[in-house]
Amino acid sequence: MKVLTTMNYRNYKMLTVYSKNNCPFCEKAKHLLTTKGIEFKTVMIDEVPDAREWLIGQGHRSAPQIYKGDELFVEGGYQGLVRLSDEELFNKLGESSVSN
Repeated sequence: MKVLTTMNYRNYKMLTVYSKNNCPFCEKAKHLLTTKGIEFKTVMIDEVPDAREWLIGQGHRSAPQIYKGDELFVEGGYQGLVRLSDEELFNKLGESSVSN
């Protein structure tokens, strides 16, 4: 059985959650990341027009969208995030402190 250790934040790019007001799935995604101890920053696309236009340019039409650096972290926003096991999630973040 694998045991996940505390995230070493220096080893990965912080996640960005592109969110909007009155979005239940956005809130669920942020809550899930918070409960797993994963730091992220939030960009409210209904308050930052450039961010909204950038997401549209990336082909997105819904929120939340979760990015690691300039790359999409997971397809499907919250639904994609919740499907990841803890091990998959931390592996995608670049966690190297997974032990047996």
